[in-house]
This record gives sequence, C-alpha cells and structure tokens, in this order.
Amino acid sequence: MGKARTVGVGMDYSPTSKSALRWTAENLLEDGDTVILIHVQPQNADHTRKILFEETGSPLVPLEEFREVNFSKQYGLAYDPEVLDVLDTLSRAKKVKVVAKVYWGDPREKLCDAVQNLKLDSIVLGSRGLGSLKRILLGSVSNHVVTNATCPVTVVKAN
Repeated sequence: MGKARTVGVGMDYSPTSKSALRWTAENLLEDGDTVILIHVQPQNADHTRKILFEETGSPLVPLEEFREVNFSKQYGLAYDPEVLDVLDTLSRAKKVKVVAKVYWGDPREKLCDAVQNLKLDSIVLGSRGLGSLKRILLGSVSNHVVTNATCPVTVVKAN
C-alpha cells in the first residue's frame, strides 16, 4: 500500500456516472484513500446553498451528512439509495474516506477546476456514449476533462 490518494468521481446520477462510481470502488480505491463525489449543478439552479457557495462550491461534505435527505434537498441533488449503498460499503469495507462537493456552472469547466482545487490524484467520469455528430454539436464533458485536466482521467462506459 502506497500513499493515500484522493480520487474524484463526477456524479450526476445517470447510469454512466453510477457505473463510474462502481468501477472506481471495484478497481481503483484502496484502504486509506479518499473519494470525492463531485456534483455540478446547472448555473440557473436555484437552491438555498447556491447563494452561499456559488463561487467556490460547497464545503466538503462528509458521508454522514451527505446521506441525509435534507442535504439532497438543500443542494437540489437526487437522493439515490444505490449510490449511498456503494459509498457506505466503501467507507466500511475499504476504510475509504467519502466526501461530496457541489459546484454550479458548466460541468466541463467545474470538473477541471475541481481537479486543481481539490488536488485530485485522478478523476473518474462516466461516458454518455454520444455519437461523433452529437459530440461535435453538444460537446463532450469527458473529452474536455481528458484534454484539460492536470491529473489522470478515466472514462467509464456504461455496461
């Protein structure tokens, strides 16, 4: 076992982001590591915590607080028992520290900002599997992060 690492996982509760979280849990994290679930809410989202933390993103939120339904409501996040189950298992079985952080704005930019601000050793993202035409028209979050992040990026395709 080497130095404890800090690994980010982009989470929007889509099937691909859940696949990225499961892949990270099964293949990447070791005892003593920290995983940060990174949520990026739309700029126009109107939630109570956005007023306080829009510029810097929320503080790091420990799993115990993140697990509460009230937390999800305050930040406009989905309350997802499947995600919480994976995080609880990581916390107990692998002794991984689990925290969450919420940003507001363009996911491409905010995920790259998170890499810098949180000093991530790596980041894992799900891929929506856009075809080349849609990727050109809509842009690709994962492609942008792979190109611009200053740490290793793993992109997980949905099963």
